[in-house]
Amino acid sequence: MNIRECFEKRLLREDRPDPRRSGRSMEVAEAKLEEAEKALGYGLLDAAVILAYTAMFHAARAVLFRDGIVERSHVCLIEYLKERYVKTGRMSGALINMLDSARVDRHETLYGLETRSSGREAEHSLQRAKEFLLMVKTILLNEKFERDTSPIPGCSRFPVAKEIDVFERLCARFMLSYH
Repeated sequence: MNIRECFEKRLLREDRPDPRRSGRSMEVAEAKLEEAEKALGYGLLDAAVILAYTAMFHAARAVLFRDGIVERSHVCLIEYLKERYVKTGRMSGALINMLDSARVDRHETLYGLETRSSGREAEHSLQRAKEFLLMVKTILLNEKFERDTSPIPGCSRFPVAKEIDVFERLCARFMLSYH
């Protein structure tokens, strides 16, 4: 399925940009990443794989919400990122491929008949999720600063910049725990 079909079938639809939902989606992504780490620590390997993908999914949704796009398909979410971010050089194609691979792993873990995640697979899923969340936070922060540049001192062209500050706090916390 391509992005045109996603919009035609209303699996993606335009809405107003929503920085508040975008920020909330990043908060959920962080929480799911923490849960994935805990699951891995307790040896709940399938749960770690599923939660790692869920963290990546919510981070990706943060980008869509910020862009004013609502998704109804995990595949179409990925197609949107490929079309609007990878093709324009704003995101790494390798990380989007990791997102898609994590989507397939999650599907197999949930619905497959013979899938049982290994410790190595769960650790790899967690690492992919950390890298993906870091990429999304970097993109959201960089674009926030570009929008906040104003020719009038003390004024912002982006009226909800305060709501996006959550990304700065999340990124700082993530960077501390990432190293």
